[in-house]
Amino acid sequence: MISSCRRFPREVACSSRLAHRHAALAAASTHPPPSPLTTTTTTTTPYRRSYSSTPPSRDRIVVAVGGNALQRRGERLTIENMLKAAAEMAPTIAGLARDHELVLTHGNGPQVGELALERSAASFDVLGAESMGQIGYVLAQALASAGCMSAPIICQVVVDQQHEAFRDPSKFVGPIYGAKEATALSQTLGWIMKPDGEYFRRVVPSPPPVEILQVEAIRTLLEKCPDVLPIACGGGGVPVSRVPSNPRTLVGVEAVIDKDRCGAKLANELEADGLIILTDGGGIWQNFGKPDAREMKLASPEYLLGTKAGKAFPGSMGPKIQAAIDFVMNSTKDDAWAAIGDLRDASKIFGNEEGTMIKKFSHSNGVVWREKKVASSGGLKLSKDQHKSG
Repeated sequence: MISSCRRFPREVACSSRLAHRHAALAAASTHPPPSPLTTTTTTTTPYRRSYSSTPPSRDRIVVAVGGNALQRRGERLTIENMLKAAAEMAPTIAGLARDHELVLTHGNGPQVGELALERSAASFDVLGAESMGQIGYVLAQALASAGCMSAPIICQVVVDQQHEAFRDPSKFVGPIYGAKEATALSQTLGWIMKPDGEYFRRVVPSPPPVEILQVEAIRTLLEKCPDVLPIACGGGGVPVSRVPSNPRTLVGVEAVIDKDRCGAKLANELEADGLIILTDGGGIWQNFGKPDAREMKLASPEYLLGTKAGKAFPGSMGPKIQAAIDFVMNSTKDDAWAAIGDLRDASKIFGNEEGTMIKKFSHSNGVVWREKKVASSGGLKLSKDQHKSG
C-alpha cells in the first residue's frame, strides 16, 4: 500500500521493504504458508466451513481484536512489526474460524494516529478508511498463511454529529508520549492530550455507531461464502453522517468510532450468539494493579452497570465493558453472551476458563470471582476462600 511505504526512509527501495516484510512474517509464523502453486496438480486446499449442516453447537461469533494487538507497547509501529504480530495472532483466529461462524473486527488506534502524524491535512474519516485497508491487508495475509481465507470490507458507519462525544473527546489514537512531548504537540498542533497510564496520548471524539451501511453485504458473505472470513468494521468503521436536507447524501466526520461498540452493534444486527473482545490484559478486574486485585469470572449486565465497572477508564476498558453490556442487553437471544479476555487465551474463553464472561444469569450478587492468587512465603498460591462482590 502507498500508505505503508511512507513509514520508511525515502532512500530505501520498495523491493528492500518487501524483502523485510516477507522475512518478518516468515520468522514469526509458526504455521508456514502453503507452497506456491506449480504446474503440477498438487495444490494446497484451505479448510472449508459448510454451514448448510451446521450443528447447533456452532455459534455465530463476532471477534474484536484491539489495534494494540498489532503493536505491542515499546515496539515501533512499522509494517514489519504489524506483520509479525499478525502472524502470531493468525493461528488463534483461524482456529476459532474452523469451529465457529466468525466475523473479525479490529481496532486502529495506534495506526490511525500514526497516519495523522504523517498527513496532518487529512481528515479522520479518510485516515480511518486508509488504516482499515492497511490493517485488513496485514490480517488477510497472515490468515491466508494460517490456512484461512478472508475478505476485508471497507464499512461506512453513520454517527450523530450532535452527540456529546464531540464535546468531550476520549478515544486514544496514535503512539504514547512523555509529558513534555505531549505538551509540545498540544501547543503546536492543537491536539487534545490525556493520560494513558504513565504516558500521554492524543484523544479524538468517539461517537457511538448508529447505522452500519454494509451490514447486508457482511451477512451475504457469511451465508453464501462460508469458506471466507469477513473482516469488517475495522477501527469502528469510517465515520459518516447523513445530510439532513438529503438523507441519502453522506459526508465524512472527524472522529474515530470505538471498534468494540461498533462490534457489539454488528453482532446484534447479525443476530450473533456471542461477542468476544480480545485484549492484551485479560478480563475485567476489580482494583486492577493493586495487591487485592481480583478478576471477574462471570458477571451480569446489571452488576456491571450497578458498580459502574470500567467508568474510571473511559478511553480503554470502559468502552469494552459497555460494548459487552450493550450486546447482551440488546440481543434477541436469551442465552447471548459476551466475553473479554486476553488474545493468548482465546481458545479458553469459550469454556469460561479465562477472561470474564458477561451474560444474563441468576446469582445473589450478580458476579462470580475467579480464585484469587495471594502472596505467601512459598510464592503464589490459589485461595479458595469465598469472595463477595464490592
